[in-house]
Amino acid sequence: MNSETRPAFIDFEASSLDLIASYPIEVGICLPDGQLHSWLIRPHVLWQDWSDSAEQIHGIGRETLQTEGRPVTEVANSLNELLPDQVFCDAWTFDSFWLHRLFRVAGVQPSFQLESISMLLNPAQVRHWSTVRQEVINQLGLPVHRAANDALILHRTWEHISLNAGELQLLPDHHAGYSGSST
Repeated sequence: MNSETRPAFIDFEASSLDLIASYPIEVGICLPDGQLHSWLIRPHVLWQDWSDSAEQIHGIGRETLQTEGRPVTEVANSLNELLPDQVFCDAWTFDSFWLHRLFRVAGVQPSFQLESISMLLNPAQVRHWSTVRQEVINQLGLPVHRAANDALILHRTWEHISLNAGELQLLPDHHAGYSGSST
């Protein structure tokens, strides 16, 4: 499988899960060839939302964003330079909100389309995604809820599922009800 047939993946970490006030604090991408990039994002002056419980999950503090975060325009321009025409995510509602929030404040239009990873998967692959994803997380041993790690996890899960598509058709569907007969 060459890099032209492999998708790119994106993941965001955010100030909270509030779809009105939250904003992106980190973005990570995994390009079709597996190359990773990530940026901490310096909050725009109007971005005030913050959740201590979200910080406990991703481990990124506000002070870190102020000192190590990159300006929103720099991050948006870097994404436009690096990403192909389509990029995929696993939480489209949240990721699209944070993507558009980043680009709107930067005054830049995205040069790519954000799509749900479900657009890449057949029904058998959808059924097995969570199980395979957990296996990939265990194999990689990386902490989750950091944007580059999560983008890599998406990439590796998609690789595993797409390379083993025929085998997935044969695996039992653990979500289906019992359809056998009792004797």
